Amino acid sequence: MELTSVQIALLYKNRWQVELFFKWIKQHLKIKSFWGTSENAVRTQIYYAIITYCLVAIIEKDLMINRSTYEVLQVFSISLLDKTPINELFDRSDFNAVKELCLNQLSLNF
Repeated sequence: MELTSVQIALLYKNRWQVELFFKWIKQHLKIKSFWGTSENAVRTQIYYAIITYCLVAIIEKDLMINRSTYEVLQVFSISLLDKTPINELFDRSDFNAVKELCLNQLSLNF
């Protein structure tokens, strides 16, 4: 009962910023769960996801790829060991085929 109404409003505003940050992480970085429970593990996983997101955004902008970040990540995920140049990879790839390839890869693992 020692806080003023302005201080309480500021605390709520700061807490809401944390909630918005986690919402953004879930929507954009596709982190479903954290691999570790320590502060360092969570920070590291968030840093990796942010770095990956920024690199993909840079590639999208530089190559003028007219696809969603999700689609770009899907193409990258199935072509990690492919030696095809990135711009050619997106010129010749069909997203429906990429989705089908991903589904086939998942079914082969079982």
